[in-house]
Amino acid sequence: MLVIGLTGGIASGKSTTSRLLRAHKIPVVDLDEIAVQVVLPGTPTLRRLVETFGTDILNEDKSLNRSELGRRAFADKEKTKLLNKITHGAIRRVMLFRLIKLWLTGARCAVVDTPLLIEAGLYKWCAQTVVVWCTEQQQLERMLKRDGPTKGLTEADARARLASQLPLSEKLRYADRVIDNSTRYEDGSTPLREEVEALVANLRYDQHTVPNTLAWLLNWLLPPVGLLWGLLTALLHARRIQLHHSQQLLAEGKKKDE
Repeated sequence: MLVIGLTGGIASGKSTTSRLLRAHKIPVVDLDEIAVQVVLPGTPTLRRLVETFGTDILNEDKSLNRSELGRRAFADKEKTKLLNKITHGAIRRVMLFRLIKLWLTGARCAVVDTPLLIEAGLYKWCAQTVVVWCTEQQQLERMLKRDGPTKGLTEADARARLASQLPLSEKLRYADRVIDNSTRYEDGSTPLREEVEALVANLRYDQHTVPNTLAWLLNWLLPPVGLLWGLLTALLHARRIQLHHSQQLLAEGKKKDE
């Protein structure tokens, strides 16, 4: 099964891309969705968050107040690290269970949707990385338009959340494919839908070629082969990204010397 990592930044259009992929019947494992489930009232993860950030992060019904947790956790990088340390383990266990379930049911590909694909190192376990991109100013404006009136998000809060994630300009270094969500047509629409449709068409074409069909069937019928194939694919992908980084650094060094 081909595992594709989908990432972006806050308000970059990643969630819209994910919805469009689901509409095309592409299986999506949404880590934001899993993150909600692992902090429901009574879960061990929520108890650890309360111990770390205080009872003020709870609503009156003992559910998580995400806005308050965000203000506390994104106040500085050390607190953000604490938040990630507490939640990532629980999220990854559920993610792995869902991927195994998809594999066992015969899925040919699956998309892992998470804004922290790069930061958490999950890209190393994917065969491809797709980054949904827009400018940082667009991210800021979209966040304030979306969450300012309804959730009381201030510009300071928005900037703190942006600072807690790796800039999209850096994430582009890890991308096998970039979906540009920064431009608009004259009628106000974005080319996002067209780019997602092109991605889906490419996936379907690749997955249904005779060699890929035979490889998928072999991996599915023989789980040990599938496991080794997946590890090798992930290793080659990580190596390709590392080589790409080295080439970029070399090119940047030459420009500075000039």
